[in-house]
Amino acid sequence: MSENTWNLKNKTALVTGATNGIGKVTALRLAAQGGRVVIVSRSVEKCSATVDEIRTQTGNPNVEWIAADLSTLAGVDEAAAEFRARHQELHVLVNNAGGFFAERIVTADGYEMTFALNHLNYFRLTQQLRDLLVSSAPARVVNVSSDAHYGGAMNFEDLMGAQKYSSWRAYSQSKLANVLFTYALARQLEGSGVTANALHPGFVASGFGRNNSGWMGMLMPLVQLFAIKPDKGAETSVFLATSPAVSRVSGKYFANSKEKESAAISYDQTTQDRLWAISEQLIQSAQHALPTEAAASSQA
Repeated sequence: MSENTWNLKNKTALVTGATNGIGKVTALRLAAQGGRVVIVSRSVEKCSATVDEIRTQTGNPNVEWIAADLSTLAGVDEAAAEFRARHQELHVLVNNAGGFFAERIVTADGYEMTFALNHLNYFRLTQQLRDLLVSSAPARVVNVSSDAHYGGAMNFEDLMGAQKYSSWRAYSQSKLANVLFTYALARQLEGSGVTANALHPGFVASGFGRNNSGWMGMLMPLVQLFAIKPDKGAETSVFLATSPAVSRVSGKYFANSKEKESAAISYDQTTQDRLWAISEQLIQSAQHALPTEAAASSQA
């Protein structure tokens, strides 16, 4: 496809975490360009209200929602299955859903919430829809990461923070995992017509971090007084999803709609491959674990 002919009209896009913040703005802007847009979020009420709002603002009736808890692998699989039941094509996947958790929370699968929602969700959803992306090529995977990844390190001996939990360490590790996953995915997709890129949206004033109680819940609204607006924060996501300029660009990291160097460790293919293998193992373990085993692991 010519770089000058890419546009979203009559193409299908899936955006996760799209009932507020940059995810919502991203979905709205993709719909405004004529795309068939499906949003995924946990709340049925918020999904329905957001879709109604986007349809009204854009005049685009082809906006849908899927309600799913993406912090659990069952929820990710349900979202993928529902999407596949409705659509035979996928041209843009924006993995945006994520969170910051001041205290250690364990998911139904027995995994630490930050790692599960911010990384395993991206990994599993993309894998579940990968064949649709390839058959729909040219297509794009856009992974929302953060410059927080520069301070991250993959603690493969304690990925879930069971031995020692730090909210910032867990978050920065998950954002580094986003970049590592993106680069590994781009290598695997080379020649398929599907690109994969990661991005830093900036520090955005949204619902981010407000799910926490205590000092974090009180501090976040004050800190976000100095943050950029979601409209600005969504610009790089929309750029990577729609711009002809990046139709052949893959395996890169962007901020302010420009390519930039990511952390040195993110380019290490051994680390990329190790994370990939462990992610697959965690998914298999969760799928085969009995409820009692999941409950036991949640106490780790």
